[in-house]
Amino acid sequence: MVDYFVVVTGLNRPHVKAIHQELHVRLKAAGETYRKAEGADACWWILLDYGDVVVHILQEEARDFYDLDQLYEQCPQEEWQKIAVPDLPDPTVSTGTTSLE
Repeated sequence: MVDYFVVVTGLNRPHVKAIHQELHVRLKAAGETYRKAEGADACWWILLDYGDVVVHILQEEARDFYDLDQLYEQCPQEEWQKIAVPDLPDPTVSTGTTSLE
């Protein structure tokens, strides 16, 4: 059971990989961790499980194929554009690294 699903579309493999790396590095610097990333090798669809929040990062073709939007269409949707998001720490300042450790 999770509280939120976040579905993100990347333009291509490098973009999906970059989104994954940025989320990982910034959230790790903020003290958040996830279990092993699923699909990170192929970068077609990467799943990150943060416990209460699951993040799906998909290439556009994968998003169309798996149609998660239709699967979750009856779930309540947040107006995420209206949610105030705190600034995440700059990981290069606090840790000196941007790797996916």
